[in-house]
Amino acid sequence: MTRPVKHSFSLRGHRTSISLEAPFWDALKEAAARERTTLARLVSAIDDGRGASGLSSAIRVYILDYYRRPTGERGSDLGGSRD
Repeated sequence: MTRPVKHSFSLRGHRTSISLEAPFWDALKEAAARERTTLARLVSAIDDGRGASGLSSAIRVYILDYYRRPTGERGSDLGGSRD
């Protein structure tokens, strides 16, 4: 198991740090590339829908759900953020 790695993001002008293990960062980057969006935009979309959970936890759950969904259903929760 790898140790979590911190990355900083700016979400709606507010700086925040996210700690994820390397495999989750890799999966998140891959999901953003597949959805033809930026990593920051994907993180922002996850942040918008996370409710009361922490952002790092919400990202882990998003990644798990993303790769469980059939290919044709992926990206449906990005709110049209594909460019």
